[in-house]
Amino acid sequence: MPKKAISDSGIVRAAGVLLLTETDHPQFLLMRHANRWDLPKGHCDGEETYLETAVRELQEETGITAELCRFDEHFHFDLTYDVTYKSQPGKIFSKNVRYFLARLPETVKIEVTEHESFQWFDWSPPHQIQAQTVDPLLAAVATYLGRTSETL
Repeated sequence: MPKKAISDSGIVRAAGVLLLTETDHPQFLLMRHANRWDLPKGHCDGEETYLETAVRELQEETGITAELCRFDEHFHFDLTYDVTYKSQPGKIFSKNVRYFLARLPETVKIEVTEHESFQWFDWSPPHQIQAQTVDPLLAAVATYLGRTSETL
């Protein structure tokens, strides 16, 4: 992991995007790692903001540009958890990930660059996909959408 991803306080900063389609039967995008599902996300570079990171990682990992999406300016979700890195054995870092919510009119072609594959999942909360990061985010989005009375 590049040192620039670690802040002066020792916090690792990262950001990602939950993409939801605006179709009659909404779907959301997850990327497949060897042993888990995750969202398009990655470490912040230098002084990059969380949103700048999320937009950059979305394009790098899926080929989807910010111009194709409608980012919800009223929603973000932060998670903090401990991580270790092979490049720095024995050290435990606190990782803060900020997730953003973005909409797409429909599913689009994905250009997989950093993952094994991807899948569009049906939006049908509650979800049980990955307990540490994905499930809490999806629950927060479901709660947020319920509060805003927004339909998918």
